[in-house]
Amino acid sequence: MLNSVSLTFPDGSVRDYDAAMTGAGLAESISKSLAKKAVAYAIDGTVRDLSDPLGKSGKVEIITRDDPRALELIRHDAAHVLAEAVQELWPGTQVTIGPVIENGFYYDFARNEPFTPDDFPAIEKKMREIIARNKPFTKEVWSREKAKKVFAEKGERYKVELVDAIPEDQDIKIYAQGDWFDLCRGPHMASTGQVGNAFKLMKVAGAYWRGDSNNPMLTRIYGTAFADQAQLDAYQTLLEEAEKRDHRKLGREMDLFHFQEEGPGVVFWHAKGWKMFQNLVSYMRRRLDEHGYQEVNAPQVLDKSLWETSGHWGWYRDAMFKVTVAGDDTDDDRIFALKPMNCPGHVQIFKHGLKSYRELPVKLAEFGNVHRYEPSGALHGLMRVRGFTQDDAHIFCTEEQLAAECLRINDLILSTYADFGFDEVAVKLSTRPDKRVGTDEAWDHAEAIMSNVLETIRTRSGNRIKTSINPGEGAFYGPKFEYVLKDAIGREWQCGTTQVDFNLPERFGAFYIGSDSEKKQPVMVHRAVCGSMERFLGILIENYSGHFPLWFAPLQVVVATITSDADDYAIKVVERLKAAGLLAEADLRNEKINYKVREHSLAKVPVILVCGKREAEEETVNVRRLGSRDQESLKLADAVTLLADEAISPDRKRRAA
Repeated sequence: MLNSVSLTFPDGSVRDYDAAMTGAGLAESISKSLAKKAVAYAIDGTVRDLSDPLGKSGKVEIITRDDPRALELIRHDAAHVLAEAVQELWPGTQVTIGPVIENGFYYDFARNEPFTPDDFPAIEKKMREIIARNKPFTKEVWSREKAKKVFAEKGERYKVELVDAIPEDQDIKIYAQGDWFDLCRGPHMASTGQVGNAFKLMKVAGAYWRGDSNNPMLTRIYGTAFADQAQLDAYQTLLEEAEKRDHRKLGREMDLFHFQEEGPGVVFWHAKGWKMFQNLVSYMRRRLDEHGYQEVNAPQVLDKSLWETSGHWGWYRDAMFKVTVAGDDTDDDRIFALKPMNCPGHVQIFKHGLKSYRELPVKLAEFGNVHRYEPSGALHGLMRVRGFTQDDAHIFCTEEQLAAECLRINDLILSTYADFGFDEVAVKLSTRPDKRVGTDEAWDHAEAIMSNVLETIRTRSGNRIKTSINPGEGAFYGPKFEYVLKDAIGREWQCGTTQVDFNLPERFGAFYIGSDSEKKQPVMVHRAVCGSMERFLGILIENYSGHFPLWFAPLQVVVATITSDADDYAIKVVERLKAAGLLAEADLRNEKINYKVREHSLAKVPVILVCGKREAEEETVNVRRLGSRDQESLKLADAVTLLADEAISPDRKRRAA
């Protein structure tokens, strides 16, 4: 073959083919059954249309519909089918963009009257019709002028703008499915029929064109799609379970916190919620003591010059809150900023006084209240706020100490997650991004150390801890570990981090005196376990669905009376419980006991002790556990001992062992 390419198959075999052969032709040459199942192919990991010629040598893979990579194609094609369905049903509607997103896809539409969920049945019916037509996806490359002319004639002014936004060195690709076509980078599957019927439209929302509030408001229709109905059903079940566990809903039911317009993105903690917050802080303080941290507190408002030195004013200014004096008559016209992070303050504390290599590592920790601007549309309960508490720490050490300190941080993070019931954890190493500070030699050195630490984490856990590399995802100032935990219903949450910093020690001139009596720059490691304490609490609320273990519950026991004859005894029981260190309250209201039990169960109180006249006479209590219909009668002394032992936190139990 004059124009041949050499392809390496997954089994390691190598064969030569005509470079003009398409992916579909390649699949057909292997087997007809494979060709029927194929939806795309890949060379050197890049997914292509089956209609694309091979063109180059490399590692080749035929992608079938059950391949995990096909899911993005299914969703991408479903977005195109959605757009065609909308324009068939409502001619004159303009289509804009329709990308694949996590767990689904969306498409933005320009129409005088916004769409509503009431339109979904008609749209889904039309989508099924289009899928049943099984029209092939075909690709053409148009000139820029032709694309703009065709879309302008169709009244698609948003598409004309998108053509103008495509870089000059990129092709203008048009994908058609029958008579309907769209501007798209691709790739796509072979035909609309391969989308299948395991899709569902989920919700509508408003979205400004190109995310700019000065532009027109569009209607965004969200949908999801899967390879088969079983996967779609499982996803919908997950959503239903997630809705039941929504921390905002449980926060109201448990009377933990609220938000209001006068303080967007900041939490109004109620008594029980604040108790839970302080329980978490107290737990973390004890863990810090175990690991040799010094707790400090840096100012919340600092002159902008400090943030200019740190680089945050240049890198991060749009996410910072500026502060000035409110009064008109003042001599102080300086500009200050609410701190968005704790690290510059900790460098100042480290620099105060001469440090010797013998004092390293210095570990400074703070439960610092920080503020970061988030657009109002991005705010989401405790999960995404503007004001939050960071369980931040910064370790100043020598290069020789870096690996050992990263492993100690790892032990602290993993043991903390285990105490809260999170046993499935992944650790990801994010390496150098394109835009970064520090020399390549410094990055090489730090990445080599952290790669070795990552391997140690994996092997020391007996491969229980999953590890991976995120190329190019490191911070601009150094590589980092990201700790991702999996909750009770399988969702993943990125919480803890360990980040090496080449930037701040140099910018602030931080140093220590080495063994040779010379000044040396310390390695600075940023470390967070919970990250945002507010967000971590939101995760805990949803993970436990409000059914907290006794040691962490904001209210552990309610003593409820059956009749007023037991009021005095109930008060005595509460006093005994409090004396044993338990958080307890009495419910002496003149209500039926079933009403009281139901009300406290809805409020997720872990233990209800029921007392009537008989219990008062016998000095017993009737124990009811949240989520169980079983009841147990115990002597008061035995019940107090049992509950007090159960309410000891895991870290305190380890110390006592």
